[in-house]
Amino acid sequence: MVDTVAVLSDIHGVLPALEAVLAEPDVRDADAVVLTGDIALGPQPVRTLDRLRELGDRVHWVKGNCEREMVGFAHQPEVETSFPIGPWSAGRLRADQLELIDRLPGTLTLDVRGLGEVLFCHATPRDDEEFVFVDSELSRWAEVLADVPDTVRTIVCGHTHMPFARLADRRTIVNAGSVGMPYGTTGAQWALLAGGTVQLRRTEFDRAAAAAAIESDCDFPGLAEFLDFYVRNPPSDVEALTSFKEQLATKS
Repeated sequence: MVDTVAVLSDIHGVLPALEAVLAEPDVRDADAVVLTGDIALGPQPVRTLDRLRELGDRVHWVKGNCEREMVGFAHQPEVETSFPIGPWSAGRLRADQLELIDRLPGTLTLDVRGLGEVLFCHATPRDDEEFVFVDSELSRWAEVLADVPDTVRTIVCGHTHMPFARLADRRTIVNAGSVGMPYGTTGAQWALLAGGTVQLRRTEFDRAAAAAAIESDCDFPGLAEFLDFYVRNPPSDVEALTSFKEQLATKS
């Protein structure tokens, strides 16, 4: 059993944002740090993974859709994608880093004091890239959580880059937001599980200095656009939700 858990999701290889969160006293002191996927796909993939591995055994890793995609990009670098930083970042990883992200579990369950069994995943427990939102219908949540054991009363996820906490048929659903590519707010988003409560947190950092540091460390051809959209001027929740709904409409 652990007393405190810091949840970091969707870091996306943005090392300055990660460093800002790791400097938080509640993260430094947490019994466990859970990474709920989409860890390295971004401008600083190698240094991000190395930094997290420095934290040792208190870090628990969960695979997101981007880990799965990066392994695929590493084997097929010419594959077409609408997010070109994916193949670029995959091509920078060392063999040991690719092996690490390839063998990560899709879900993780920890016994957290005051909360009991807590299931951590990337998007949903059954799928690493499906969308559910704070205002999704209860019937939708029932479908998504149908295979989760009744003993699990708290589910923590990421994927949509927008934090929330809600109840769904007596279960607590938490989205930790995004450390490196936050939507709706500035600052690195994360969550803390402590004392039987769930707290959504946000760590502000110097975005201009972060962008400059990334520029000095990254040769991705589309870096300027990436930094403008995700670091200097994060999209609003309205922009993000509109984009998600367009994606869902395309798939349906």
